[in-house]
Parts: sequence; C-alpha cells; structure tokens
Amino acid sequence: MPSSLLGDKELETELSVKNKALRVNLNENIYGTFAEIGAGQETVRNFFRAGGASGTIAKTISAYDKDFSDAIYGLEPQGRYVTEARLKAMLNYETTLIEERISREKHPNKLFFSYANTVATIDFAKRYKGHGWLGIRFQAHPREEYSEIIIHVQFHETNAALQQITLGIMGVNLIYGAFYLHDDPNALLKSLYDHINKDKIEIDLINFSGPLFKDVDNRLISLQLVKNEMTQAVMFSPEGNMVLPASILYKKNILTLRGSFRPVTRVNMSMYEKSLEMFQKEKKVDPNNTVVIFEMTLSNLRAEGEIDERDFMARADLLGSLGQTVMISNFQEYYKVVEYFSAHTKERMGLTMGVNTFIEIFDEKYYRHLSGGILEAFGKLFFRDLKIYLYPLKNKETGEITTSENLKVHPRMKELYKFFKDNGRVVDITDYDPEILDIYSREVYGMIQEEKTGWEEMLPEAVTAMIKEKGMFRKQVQEKLK
Repeated sequence: MPSSLLGDKELETELSVKNKALRVNLNENIYGTFAEIGAGQETVRNFFRAGGASGTIAKTISAYDKDFSDAIYGLEPQGRYVTEARLKAMLNYETTLIEERISREKHPNKLFFSYANTVATIDFAKRYKGHGWLGIRFQAHPREEYSEIIIHVQFHETNAALQQITLGIMGVNLIYGAFYLHDDPNALLKSLYDHINKDKIEIDLINFSGPLFKDVDNRLISLQLVKNEMTQAVMFSPEGNMVLPASILYKKNILTLRGSFRPVTRVNMSMYEKSLEMFQKEKKVDPNNTVVIFEMTLSNLRAEGEIDERDFMARADLLGSLGQTVMISNFQEYYKVVEYFSAHTKERMGLTMGVNTFIEIFDEKYYRHLSGGILEAFGKLFFRDLKIYLYPLKNKETGEITTSENLKVHPRMKELYKFFKDNGRVVDITDYDPEILDIYSREVYGMIQEEKTGWEEMLPEAVTAMIKEKGMFRKQVQEKLK
C-alpha cells in the first residue's frame, strides 16, 4: 500500500478516541459520509470535535423519521429499521452518492468510505436494552472495489445516553481500524473495544467482505469473538457465513446437539436424525418452525490445549457439508445454553445427548459457583419447556445397553433424577442401530491420525469423502502446516 495514501502504519498502543479521529481527519485522502439513525450522531461528533474534519466529512445525516428514511433509502418490506438489510441499503445509497458527486479526475487519490448505523437504544420501560447494526464500506486504494465490515451489537448499559456514547466510540474504532488495521482482522477486532468495557456492549456478529478480506474466513473471526469474551455464543450457516443468533432462534422450536464432532460419526448423525424425528412429533412442536443447532463449546475445541484453528475449520467444514448450523459457545453447563435460547424463544426446546453426558450433568462439582448448587442449575434447566432425548450407551466388555431405565446417578441425586424422569422430561431414543454403538469420535480421530484403515465405515459417506479429499486430521498434514 502506498504510504502516501494512508501514511505510516506503525501504531501507538491504544490511541485515544480523539487521536484516532484526528489521525483520520488529517489524512488528506480519506473522505466519506456518515449516516446514523436511532442513537444521535455520536460517531461523527467525535470527528468534528477532534478538529480538521472538513477534509474528511463529505456529509453527515440522521434520517431519524421513518418517512424521511424510506424516501432516501427505500421502503423496508417488513417495516423494520434496525436490520442488516437497512444498514446495507444505507451503505449502498451513500457509496453510490459519493461516487456520483465527487470527481475521480479531480481527486485521483481519494479513498472513499461510507459509515452507517441503525440502532434502537434502551426503551423507556427499560425492558429491552436495545441493539444495533453498524458498518463501513471503504477503499484502501483509489478506484478499487469496496470492502465492507458489518457488525451487530447488543447493548448492556441501562441508560440511553451512555449507550449512545459507547456506540460513538465503537464507530470511531471501526472507521480507524478499517483504514489502519485491515491487514490484521484479529487486531482490528480487538481494537473495537479500545476505551470500551466489554460489559457495556456485546458484538455477536461481524462479517468481513470485499477484496481486502478475500482471505478472511468469518468463521475464524467468529471464534475470536467467543475466545476474546466479546460474546458468549456465535453462529454460522452451512455456507460458512456468520449469522445473527436472534434471527435464527427467534420464536423457534430448538433442538440442540453438543459435541466435539472430531469428526462427525454415524452415531452423531443417528442421534440427530432420531431425536429430530421424535422432537417434531411432539404436540407443541411445529416441524416447519424448528431449527437444529450443532453446538461446540470452547472446551470441546481445546481438547489438546490451545485451539487449533485448522482443526476447528475441519470440523466446521464437515458439519457445513451436512447442511448443519453451527454454534460456538462459552457455555460449560447445559442450563446456560437453555437460558441463552430462552432469551429468543418461548417455544419447546430439546437437548440430545448420550447417557455418559447425561450422567455427568448430575455431578455437583459443576455447580459449586451457584448459591443454590445443583438444584438451582436444574431449576434453570427445566424451568422452560424442555425435553432431553437420551441416546443409549453400550458397554464394550459386557455388551449391556444403558438407557434412562437402568442408568445410575449418585445416590443423593436419585430422587432428583426420578422427578424429571417421571415428569416426562427425559425420554429414550429407542429406534437406534445397535451395530453403531461402538463408534467413538476419539477412536476414529486416532485411527485417521495414525493412517490406519477401517474408520471409513464409521462415518457418513460424505464425511469420509471430504476427510480423504482434504487430508483432514492426518498427523503428517497437520505437522506440515504448522
């Protein structure tokens, strides 16, 4: 990148908000528009206050009234304005406008940008804390195709004025990062919280696109969101795009399977298929309004110390090839997953798990941090309309099958277990194939690592084909890539 356009790229440690805005303002090549709806004009205010804004700001607008907004950016089919579609309409319109009105011949070195946000801050009754979309479409080289960064945030502050200030700071961080940190998306991501406490605002979606980010995989970026505690959970579609959890989960029946999926085995798919069949037959479940989530926790991904991004991508690719929506979370305990889903739906939920995992959730050591211990955890777990679908366990030595009828929990937990079992909250998956109960992901993974044969039949056909084609999980391939 020519240094004459963006200047020296060596950055000081966490520049002040004012200094970030000033550095952008003093760059004679950076030039663009600000369109902010719903939370004042807090981002552009920082650029005005920093000084030297006349060479940077082409226009600032707040089309706060819906009729004015529709007249400028077009009608929204669903009548909703705090949406990704609205944000993109704003960015499209403002980018086209600046290209039409500013002559490239007269300004050959200009790096155009359009920054926009559409936000709903906390409501008067303080029932909904608010959320918003913000994004930037920008150039790092004159005349090149635009690159784009789109973010969705959830507010956690309980004062609208404070939320506006926080949004304004994040907007400055985003604009500054787009121009000076775009070659390091992970650093850009972390910089969004410069001068912002993570308790104030949560980023639960970020997508990079365009020529500057052609090598960026948004699934890896989503993983960083959870690792850096910017959010508790992220989701991505089978195609690998980050999706907003609220849009996937809102008012849906939700069935969840947690696992390492390293790799996805025939047992995993049997658990999914059989439990989904049972779940959709429930009276309170609408099959047309049901979503299935394959969840991996950070602890699932840290099976051998630090998270291996190649290993994570392999698992994500395999689940995507099977058409599954994937969630990465920081939720160690199952009740936290249920609480998270309950924020988006009141419909029936289901958890699919094996007998071993189910017995483990009755271990009191996982709930010592709760004042009410395991009783509080189970109250949160089963307070909602929830069922657990239990997949049987086969003893390798004796061949004995363990189900909900003969499993053993700690003597102190017997009555607690009996209560939920007798109330129909725990049901057995009975239509299973006994021939595949001996398949374990860990053993399959070991066989692939050591290049043994025989694992191929333990996996779905498409999974086996992809692992072979891409050399996934093979020790030699992994070591070569390091």
